[in-house]
Amino acid sequence: MSYPTAVRLFEVGARDGLQNEKQQVPTHIKVELIERLVDAGVKAIETGSYVSPKWVPQMADTADVMTKLTRKDDVTYAVLTPNMKGYEGAAASDADEIEIFSAASELFNQKNINCSIAESLERFQPVTKAAQRDGKPYRASVSCALGSPFGDEITPEAVADVCQKLLEMGSYEISIADTIGVGTPLKTKRVIEAVSKVVPIEQIGVHFHDTYGQALANYLAALEMGITRMDSSVAGLGGCPYAPGATGNVATEDVVYMLEGMGIDSGIDLKKLIKTAWFISDFLGRPPVSSVARALKDKLN
Repeated sequence: MSYPTAVRLFEVGARDGLQNEKQQVPTHIKVELIERLVDAGVKAIETGSYVSPKWVPQMADTADVMTKLTRKDDVTYAVLTPNMKGYEGAAASDADEIEIFSAASELFNQKNINCSIAESLERFQPVTKAAQRDGKPYRASVSCALGSPFGDEITPEAVADVCQKLLEMGSYEISIADTIGVGTPLKTKRVIEAVSKVVPIEQIGVHFHDTYGQALANYLAALEMGITRMDSSVAGLGGCPYAPGATGNVATEDVVYMLEGMGIDSGIDLKKLIKTAWFISDFLGRPPVSSVARALKDKLN
């Protein structure tokens, strides 16, 4: 079986990872987390989101984070933008790219952003038009692509339909997100197969949560399908405030360890990454979820 020789990991720990934390993480800790990740070799990173502080108070300081970062020219600093107000914040902070999102589940979309799938796509039209006007790239994510927390059936064809619409809106990448971590390798392959009929394989990304311990197996399945764009979160941080039972993302260090063992280049220094996982975990007062970070902690020096 042929695997890619290199992949692009998109680090989501500083936004998707931290947004569900109960304790407020200070701006300087977020900045240090991002800069440590970049120093470890991360080239694409989610730095925050311009959402209402009422709904996601952890992200209220995104503008400050963007201002205080020491940015590198070869790194993409991305922010989530749910609406035009969010886009204006992203533009004001000179984010390199923006992220938009919908879902394959009607019930989840209603809980998450209070509108239907069709309405969510329509809501993003002015955002994407503004981004096109400003020459700002945007990627998109489709939540609940492998299952819904509310029990509604999600078919591969339904996922593909949303992905196709987001591609037609100009997204350079469509990330298939298993928001509650219920996916398994064969289901992952079936969804990717359906989506690849309407979206070029090189523009498909994957974003898997590890709720049931299936994330690495699902990433392997995605690699076997030719996927080279993957989201992950340092220390396995994360969860979704609008998806009951959704625990953390797969840990970036676990993914990097697997890739290294397969001879696939991620461009990331595993030792620096593990030190970063312990940095943020020590601040939060608990060990990393990552098996690799725990196993190699005492072998870093």
